[in-house]
Amino acid sequence: MAAASGRLTEDQFRCSTCLDVFTDPVVIPCGHNFCKNCITKHWDVKIPCHCPVCKNVFYARPELRVNTLISNMAAQFRPISNSSLEKRCAKTGDISCDICTGTKLKALKSCLVCQTSYCETHLEPHLTVLGLKRHQLIDSVENLEDDMCLKHNKPLELFCKVDEMCVCRLCIVLDHKTHDVVPLKAEYEAKKAELGKTEGKIQQMIQKRQLKIQEIKCSVQLSKQNADIEIAEGVQVFTNLIECVEESQADLIEIINNEHKTIENQAEGFIKDLEQEISELIKRCAKLEQLSHSEDHLHLVQGFPSLNEGPPTKDWTEVCVCTPTYEGTVLRAVVPLEKVLNKEITKVFEVELKRVQHYAVDVTLDPDTTHPKLIISDDVKQVYHGELINFSDNPNRFHPCVNVLGQQILSSGIIYYEVQVKGKTDWDLGVVRGSINGRGKIRLHPQHGYWTICLRNENEYKACTDSLVCLTIHSKLFIVKYNYN
Repeated sequence: MAAASGRLTEDQFRCSTCLDVFTDPVVIPCGHNFCKNCITKHWDVKIPCHCPVCKNVFYARPELRVNTLISNMAAQFRPISNSSLEKRCAKTGDISCDICTGTKLKALKSCLVCQTSYCETHLEPHLTVLGLKRHQLIDSVENLEDDMCLKHNKPLELFCKVDEMCVCRLCIVLDHKTHDVVPLKAEYEAKKAELGKTEGKIQQMIQKRQLKIQEIKCSVQLSKQNADIEIAEGVQVFTNLIECVEESQADLIEIINNEHKTIENQAEGFIKDLEQEISELIKRCAKLEQLSHSEDHLHLVQGFPSLNEGPPTKDWTEVCVCTPTYEGTVLRAVVPLEKVLNKEITKVFEVELKRVQHYAVDVTLDPDTTHPKLIISDDVKQVYHGELINFSDNPNRFHPCVNVLGQQILSSGIIYYEVQVKGKTDWDLGVVRGSINGRGKIRLHPQHGYWTICLRNENEYKACTDSLVCLTIHSKLFIVKYNYN
C-alpha cells in the first residue's frame, strides 16, 4: 500500500494574524501558533487574553516561548535577507546579546541565573537543553543586577506579601521565614489580573465620562436650538412692537405738524391782511403829507374831502393766533400702544402656556396627609373643608394646620399643573420639600421647605418668602397655574 504523499506548503506556516510566514512562532495553551509579536500586541489590547482563532480565554497571561521546531521549518519558507538581518541587529537603545561576537544582535531574553542576555540564536539552548530550561528567563533588560538580591546575590524569584517586596530563596529562609511568600510569577499574574481589572474599571470610567461629554454637548446643542427659537420669537414680538411704536410716532408727528400748519396758515392770512392795510395807510399818509405842503388854496380844499375819508376800520385788538400747547396729544398717541403691548403679552403668555403644558402632570391627593377636617373625593382630585372626622393616626397627617399634600413626587425639571380654587377667602398653594413635618406650627417660607403663594382677606395675593411679597392681580384669581422648575 503506497503512502499518501505529503508535502509541507508555505500556507501551513503562515500566522493567522499577520498572514505572513511565522516570525518567532509561539504556541499558546489552546494549541494555536502565532508570531510572538502578533500575539503579544493582541494581548496588550485584548484583556483578558484570548485566542484570536478559537476565542478561548486565558485569565492569566500565558508565558510565550518560541517553538523551535516550527521556527526552523518556517525558516525554509522565509529566506533571511540582508534587510531582515539588519532589523535583528541591536540599535541604539536596544539590549544587545552578550554572546554575539562581531555584529551584535538584539537580545530577546535575559537569564537571571546566567546573568546573560541572549539573541534568538543563542537563546535556543535555554529552550531545548533540560538543565538550562530550569533557568528563569525574562524579557531582555539592560541591568540584570537589578533583578538580583543585593544581600544574597540570588535571583529575585519570590514575593513576600507581608513586606510587599521581591525576595530570593535565601531571603525566605533567613529574613521572611514566617511570612506569606509566593512565586514571583504567581504574584506577577495576580498583579497582572488586578491591573487588567483596574484598567477595565478605568476604561468604564472613561466611557462614562465620554458619554457625559456627549450628553453635555447634546444639552448645549439643544440649548442653542431653543435659544435660536426663543430669539426668533422675541425678535418677532419686538419687531411688531417697534413697528407699532414707529407708526404711532409717525401719526403723532403728522397730527402735530397738521395742527401747526393750520396755525401757520391762519397767521399768514392775518399777516397778509395787516400788510395790505399798512400799505394803504402808508399811501394815505404820503398823500396827506403832500397835500399839507401845498400852497394852492384851491387844490388843498378840493382834495381834502377824498383824503379825509376814514382809514380801515377793522379792529385788530381781539385778533390773535392761539399757540397750541398740544396737551394730551402724546398721551392720546401712547394709549393705543398699551393695548398693543397687552395684546403681544397675551400672545407670548399663550405660547409659553402651551409650551409649559407639555410638562403637565396629573396631581392626585394623598389621603394619608389629609387634615381631619378635610374631605377628599373618591377620585382623590378634590378636597372640601368639612366637619372633624376621626382618621387613623398617621405621622404624615397634617395637624393642627388644615393642609393636604399631593401624591406625586417632583424631583427636577419642569412640572406644570392647574388647581381650581372656589368659595375660599383664604388658601395656600405650592410645593414642599419631602422632609417637611406636618405636625405643629408651620412657617410657609423656603427655609422650612415651603414654596407657596396664598390668598388672604379675599383679594390679597402674596408670595410666601421670608417676608410676604404682595402680588398684583388684574382680576380675581379663580384658576391658579403653577410651574415648578
